[in-house]
Amino acid sequence: MTSLSLEVFTKALADQTRLRILSLLVQYPELCVCELTEALGLAQPKISRHLAILREASVLQDRKLGLWVHYQLHPQLSPWAQAMLKQLQLASQDESIYQEDSRRLQAITRIKMICSESSMSLTGQGS
Repeated sequence: MTSLSLEVFTKALADQTRLRILSLLVQYPELCVCELTEALGLAQPKISRHLAILREASVLQDRKLGLWVHYQLHPQLSPWAQAMLKQLQLASQDESIYQEDSRRLQAITRIKMICSESSMSLTGQGS
């Protein structure tokens, strides 16, 4: 388990973009930057900056797959932090911006396949 303090955790959450990212990552086990960019309708540099803050706070873990970086909730996240994120995600379901993010992500599920295919062709695994 990560030794995440309440102060570090709550500071990492103190932004609507980061809350939107976390809401999606509570619902989906892993998302790539391209999926988050499309789902939130924001520029990739802005998404990456917020992901870096969450990663540095040990809320998220990343892994590189070809050209793409995939993010998930940190597997060693404290149980209290996991529970808090789940409650925040449940509370967000009534707000239109979070509903729209979820709808857009569901509509672009094919992007994950596109990301994977692009990575394979660039690494020579697709042929």
